[in-house]
Amino acid sequence: MIVVTGGAGFIGANIVAALNRRGETDILLVDDLVRGEKIRNIADLSIADYLDKDAFRRAVVNDELTMPIRAVFHQGACSDTMESDGRYVMENNYAYSRDLFHFCQRAGTQFIYASSASVYGNHQTFTEAPVNEHPLNAYAYSKFQFDNYVRRHHDESQFQCVGLRYFNVYGYREQHKHRMASVAWHFFNQYQKDGVVKLFQGTDGYDDGQQLRDFVFVEDVVNVNLHFLDHSGSSGIFNVGTGRASSFNDVAVSVINTLEATAGKDELPLDDLVASGRIQYIPMPDALNGKYQSYTQADLTQLRTSGCEVSFVNVVEGVRRYVEWMLGESSGEDSK
Repeated sequence: MIVVTGGAGFIGANIVAALNRRGETDILLVDDLVRGEKIRNIADLSIADYLDKDAFRRAVVNDELTMPIRAVFHQGACSDTMESDGRYVMENNYAYSRDLFHFCQRAGTQFIYASSASVYGNHQTFTEAPVNEHPLNAYAYSKFQFDNYVRRHHDESQFQCVGLRYFNVYGYREQHKHRMASVAWHFFNQYQKDGVVKLFQGTDGYDDGQQLRDFVFVEDVVNVNLHFLDHSGSSGIFNVGTGRASSFNDVAVSVINTLEATAGKDELPLDDLVASGRIQYIPMPDALNGKYQSYTQADLTQLRTSGCEVSFVNVVEGVRRYVEWMLGESSGEDSK
């Protein structure tokens, strides 16, 4: 059996979908379905069983899981970077992960967990080393501390443990995230509703909308997860991004031009979209001042050294696929 925590969430549901495409259905999906809207993410998926996240944790701590478990994809977490209750975040993200890590070591189970590029904060070097890690909020701190816990216990780990530092992931099955969904999702919905996409004005020396992030398509993130499932001898903490920084303007232009192309209209450059009012710039919210990453770009050296050769699509192609999928969703076509 394969366990996917956060299996009704964004990346977790995409992992389950990819496992299904491989013919894998012996899957235990773990999540918290208090927000029933997440069921939309899993309605088309095949699983063997479901457990609430709290029930699963109790079973893990008390060694009550009797079925053989091949691997755990631990994607479940409080992912709200604006959550101010540090105690809640540490319990859900750090302590839960720690319990699951020790269970997997006891059971001889592959453990592949979601870390985050947020651990780098405003540092400009994105290599997997403590010297580069300066978390700016409770969410980032929880991921940072668990990565460090794994590092401290590395020598006693006998079975695979892989931490994947996701950069800015966008793509299928993220609509339930609302405010925390990707900018591609927000831009799509803004343009569909008002014919305008709103980006932040320039910050940290960057011009309007020119802040740079490593935007990575969820299909590629899933493929990295599956690579490590297939290569149980690899352990470590690895960045998962494209290795190429793109601007928020790049994402907005790709969203708008993909939508316009479906209406038979020509693509337009950034300057024309700004001049026509279809892209507008708004001030950075006070709540984000000092807590905003204006630049990220994954260093993929360690990922490539591990033998992972997953090819990452650029933001123009990835956003195009995603926008076309969202249009299909709105017209009632099948999910990915």
